[in-house]
Amino acid sequence: MPYHYNPLWKTMKRLERSTYYLIQNGINPRIIYKLKHNLNANIQTLEQICQLLNECPVEDVLEISFKKEKE
Repeated sequence: MPYHYNPLWKTMKRLERSTYYLIQNGINPRIIYKLKHNLNANIQTLEQICQLLNECPVEDVLEISFKKEKE
């Protein structure tokens, strides 16, 4: 997959937030499962997570990287 949520876990650790915090603030546990397994999450969910994490930029939640093809 060209995207992953590793920055989210680093941001949460830095801010001392847990997945329980996200769930208590309206993030569905199924979304947490999707994020942990690098599955699709919609942009509204990512926006909500950013707001919960002190209005962090989306780069602190999601990383997109495409493999470069060999020439």
